Amino acid sequence: MAAPAPAVELAIEGMTCASCANRIERKLNRMPGVSATVNYATETATVSLPDGTAVDDAIATVEQAGYGAHRPEPEQRDVDALAPLRRRLVVSTVLAVPVVALSMVPAFQFPWWQWVALVLAAPVATWGAWPFHRAAALNARHGTATMDTLVSLGIVAAGLWSVWALVFGGAGGPDMHMTFAFTAPRGAAPEPYLEVAAAVTVFLLAGRYAEGRAKTRSSAALRALLALGASTARVLRDGREVEVPAASLRVGDRFVVRPGERIATDGTVVDGTSAVDTSVMTGESVPVEVGPGTAVTGATVNVGGLLTIEAVRVGADTELARIGKLVTEAQTGKADVQRLADRVSGVFVPVVLGLAALTLVGWLVLTGDVEAALTAAVATLVIACPCALGLATPTALLVGTGRGSQLGILIRGPQVLEATRRIDTVLLDKTGTVTTGTMRVTDVLPAEGEDADAVLRAAAAAESGSEHAIARALVAAVPDVPRPESFASSAGLGVQAGVDGVLVLVGRPSWLADQWAVPMPGSLAVAVTDAEQAGRTTVAVAWDGRVRGLVVVADTVAPGAAEAVRRLQELGLDTMLLTGDAAGVAHRVAAEVGISRVTAGVRPEDKYRVVTELQAAGRTVAMVGDGVNDAAALAAADLGIAMGTGTDAAVEAADITLVRADLRAAVDAVRLSRRTLHTIRTNLFWAFAYNVAAIPLAMAGLMNPVIAGAAMALSSVFVLTNSLRLRRFRSVDGSAR
Repeated sequence: MAAPAPAVELAIEGMTCASCANRIERKLNRMPGVSATVNYATETATVSLPDGTAVDDAIATVEQAGYGAHRPEPEQRDVDALAPLRRRLVVSTVLAVPVVALSMVPAFQFPWWQWVALVLAAPVATWGAWPFHRAAALNARHGTATMDTLVSLGIVAAGLWSVWALVFGGAGGPDMHMTFAFTAPRGAAPEPYLEVAAAVTVFLLAGRYAEGRAKTRSSAALRALLALGASTARVLRDGREVEVPAASLRVGDRFVVRPGERIATDGTVVDGTSAVDTSVMTGESVPVEVGPGTAVTGATVNVGGLLTIEAVRVGADTELARIGKLVTEAQTGKADVQRLADRVSGVFVPVVLGLAALTLVGWLVLTGDVEAALTAAVATLVIACPCALGLATPTALLVGTGRGSQLGILIRGPQVLEATRRIDTVLLDKTGTVTTGTMRVTDVLPAEGEDADAVLRAAAAAESGSEHAIARALVAAVPDVPRPESFASSAGLGVQAGVDGVLVLVGRPSWLADQWAVPMPGSLAVAVTDAEQAGRTTVAVAWDGRVRGLVVVADTVAPGAAEAVRRLQELGLDTMLLTGDAAGVAHRVAAEVGISRVTAGVRPEDKYRVVTELQAAGRTVAMVGDGVNDAAALAAADLGIAMGTGTDAAVEAADITLVRADLRAAVDAVRLSRRTLHTIRTNLFWAFAYNVAAIPLAMAGLMNPVIAGAAMALSSVFVLTNSLRLRRFRSVDGSAR
């Protein structure tokens, strides 16, 4: 069997919609032996090239289709890609502001000002609007029309009309005057329309820049995942530790991991016992005890003793790399959601072009007046210029996302809003999402005749020398913890410490019985069983040969979690708890917050599988999580919501980030997203309604540029006012923040 063709990644420039990506993909796949996939969201192409086909050949094919391509430079691409667009926006804004502002003041409507306005607006309508003109030309070349086509035509029509009015129509001459009648009197100078060309260009450039900033973050999820891995490893060579890059590890290598270090790759413990913090992969808050023969995963943290590990999976075969691959596949597999205005413009643009042509021919046939025919035809194009359309989506997004940031909610873009409208199922991670993610003392059970406070104080003092999660919970529960006179730890089992001249033992009941011959009293043994069945962890505390009591610790439900679940259910959403923790823990937490459906003991790939299975069953799924183990599921879900206090990988893979660690913010995110989408739809409806009502007037010659400008201004004011209503949105707890 022939080896698969090597794959290369190309950064693609010039794409403005999903059809651009499809066009490039078709061109590349027509090359002999080439298999290509183009991702519009990440602006990249993955191309498999056969022998004899160079990367430059693929780049040339992309360029022949009218786009740009180059080998990506990951460290600079995000910044460099937006720099030209940012310069274009800044320069265009500086030039357009005086044109728009002074055109609204009658005192400045002098002949000389019109020529100054032309000098200022011309670079905006040409150089500033070049991305729209270029996209429109490409669309025309391929027989399609998008929002860029409409924008370009509107800007060109307004600009060329203004030049004609100034140069040939006498608008810049001494007899120029304004008229507010529906029809200009015979012989009146035609009005230039420079402010429209300038204003539409600047605002849509601003929208394009905001969209570009969101897209440059699309590859950050994978980078965040890979950054979690250890960069170096201490490999045993001839009995000595040699520090080498983690990437150079091979299967069978043995390496040493000290307390506090990340495990370099997937392997098996061959020597030593310790506790390993696996929360980065599984979400479990309690470290896992490991010893010889135990399998461990790369990127997890050794929090106990010294370990010697034999590598069993390296490079692309590791668990971390597999999760990264799942994230990439999930992002690539998402359907690209076109902007609402783009979808409508596919029909609207050809209709407007046809109406403008019909107007020109009709006036010529009926009146024979070339000037009147041109005026009506250009007015039809100008009145269709999407000023209100350009405001409809970005202004609602600006206000909605701004209000969201005040509430601790970061929304990525328009496609997120559409996803919130459709979701019917919400999957909730447990640790760090429904729960606090921090172990806390929930109960102290003293033996008969013992004082609970004394038991807890002794346990905290003994554990104060340990960094274990349970130790931190004990210490946090006691003010002014005394320092132990001596301390020794048995990794994964317990500690012994001198406290007030007494040797105190704190650890697993079985360790006390086996190692120290301290049996558990019958009454406390029942309590241990009950606590474990409820998903809690117990530690025994003993001194002078007797168990003095038990301390129960657990990851507690986060404040507001139960209310958040209830609110989600009131929104008509099915809720389900999805966790890597044991079934007992999961069911206890689910019962506390009111969730009836629970899937426990799942690994990252299982969470991803649950999401995809629900989607295959016709459900539209939202995932709420905070760990690396949630990243693939967050990316695969129709709507990913990440707790901002979680890992960078989860945050970057999600569509919505909750800055405040409160599950009620997820409810706010759904409500605000739906409200913002409703506002966008309302804006678009009235923006298109304005066009539908105004175009017949323009075709009939009843709309001159001044009236058109006033009508367009009113439609824009409506869109802005409607969008500003989002500022009154309140959180579920009624606060304005």
